[in-house]
Amino acid sequence: MKKLISLITLAGLLTFATATFAQDETTEEQAAPAQTEVAQDEPAAGDEMVPEATEEKPFHQQLKIKIIEGGPIFMGFLLVALILGLAIAFERIIYLNLATVNTKKLLTKIENALNEGGVDAAMEVCRNTRGPVASIFYQGLSRYPDGIDMVEKSVVSYGSVQMGQMEKGLTWISLFIALLPMLGFMGTVIGMIGAFDAIEAAGDINPAVVAGGIKVALITTVGGLIGAMILQVFYNYILGKIDTLVNTMEDASISLVDILVDYERKANN
Repeated sequence: MKKLISLITLAGLLTFATATFAQDETTEEQAAPAQTEVAQDEPAAGDEMVPEATEEKPFHQQLKIKIIEGGPIFMGFLLVALILGLAIAFERIIYLNLATVNTKKLLTKIENALNEGGVDAAMEVCRNTRGPVASIFYQGLSRYPDGIDMVEKSVVSYGSVQMGQMEKGLTWISLFIALLPMLGFMGTVIGMIGAFDAIEAAGDINPAVVAGGIKVALITTVGGLIGAMILQVFYNYILGKIDTLVNTMEDASISLVDILVDYERKANN
């Protein structure tokens, strides 16, 4: 299920990017005949020329131009790394949001089920509730016949397993965060090498010759840094969400043990 969500998210991002570029190309093709007609209708010499206001291009068209100017190869690598990182980040966010439950309400249901139908009824409540907290409760309740100590050990052990599942994929996000600036800096180095090669071929330092290589260098660097910053924001959000869930699981596990202690005391009396 989690892999399916990741694939759907990645496919959606790729489809959106492809549709945006296709729309830009269609707009440019439609604008070409209009520019030809305007050129044919140019006033003859001596007619009064009226200056026209320069129309500013939309942001996505400017972004497309900068990607092309930065070099398709390196900018393509940057886009692929960014899209993959975002796909994993969105999958983690969806998973963590689905894993969030109202622990107070769940503990109340478990306590009522214990009083009415015993441990089996409480386990059924946990089985019908989604999220890692309910899974930890289920494992703890299944060890109740072995004593409260086994319940505590089971809760701690399975809590570590659930924490590992919540942190799955974070290493890939951190990899893309580190990889994006590296790809950008590599494009910078290659762009500067191209600029010096152009100077060597021309035999003279011409600003027009050097500008192309320097532009590629700067665009790839900016692209890598922006992509890394975007992924860093999602990465920190996911870490904060995991910390909140872990604190909730620990607090709820203590409450579950207290409920079982009270239930055992009532059963012995």
